[in-house]
Amino acid sequence: MTKEEYQKVDHTFNEAMFLTKINNIFIKIFSAITLDNLEEVKHFMSDEIYERFAEVLAKDKQNHERHMYDELNVKTSRIENITETENAYEIAVNLHARYMDYYLSLETGEVTRGNNSYRIDVLYHLTFTKQKKIKKTNLVRQCPNCGASLDVDDSGFCPYCHSTYDQIDHDYVLTKIQVCS
Repeated sequence: MTKEEYQKVDHTFNEAMFLTKINNIFIKIFSAITLDNLEEVKHFMSDEIYERFAEVLAKDKQNHERHMYDELNVKTSRIENITETENAYEIAVNLHARYMDYYLSLETGEVTRGNNSYRIDVLYHLTFTKQKKIKKTNLVRQCPNCGASLDVDDSGFCPYCHSTYDQIDHDYVLTKIQVCS
């Protein structure tokens, strides 16, 4: 499906805004990994992706290490293709990121592996999925539990009742991530 064909299905779709959103989500996820605060970005990803990242974080903790993505930025991103399945739309994105990639000892704060003196370039292939039968939302999203206004790009939690906002019911979520060689 072309971008133009998809815009006929989703009149609100804007490629530049979508890519900006994807870049921000990518930065938030990798920053959350660095800060060991994955729960803050759970609403941006599928349960499978969340569990995969959580397992990696748990393994790092067992090794008494923290994975650092320092000086992280997105160099470029572009939509590769848009696919329609029976229940969803999938948008594949190639994202070129730059960052320093290293591990710190949780005990000493010393670099245990990797390099913290120069940035590397990494190309990612990401897939974001949006359900076809999403729940209709107003411009201002509301907490499904208490009705308070929400900024879902913020934390995924209602600041009033602390319930989780499930983004998969309303918007695109990260469903696949792989490093391209």
